[in-house]
Amino acid sequence: MADDAQRVWDLVEKIGFCMLATRDGEDIRSRPMAAYPDRDGRVIHFLTDADSWKDEEIERNPNVGLAFADTDAQTYVSLTGMASVSNDRGKIHELWSAPAKAWWDGPDDPSIRLLTVRPKDAQYWDSPGTVVSYIKMLAAAVTDAKPALGDNAKVQL
Repeated sequence: MADDAQRVWDLVEKIGFCMLATRDGEDIRSRPMAAYPDRDGRVIHFLTDADSWKDEEIERNPNVGLAFADTDAQTYVSLTGMASVSNDRGKIHELWSAPAKAWWDGPDDPSIRLLTVRPKDAQYWDSPGTVVSYIKMLAAAVTDAKPALGDNAKVQL
């Protein structure tokens, strides 16, 4: 079980980008986000804008989903957890990087907020890669057997 949790964190760190899903009443809204995982703190941080709709959605319902995908490696991670938004300027400075300049003037931009997700559980799918997966699927189709496409685990975090 601890190995599965470590694998989840390894994959989240490796993939780096995810789709963040929030609830907007009955609807689910997803958008791409750059993730800043903190394995020791058991949280995933994001930089977000104070004027974004996701902040309001999280305030109304903090339950979120994160979907990470590395399609080249055929590796996927889905996490659920609780999100919060803060104005932690120290952490914003710590996470600031060149790509953030596309959205804000600098780490002191007053519209930047810190979105933090505390994962509750995760599920991952870790296959041996695209070519091997296709070969296994073709072999399974010919033999009427189910293909063994790699590891899959549901993990409490």
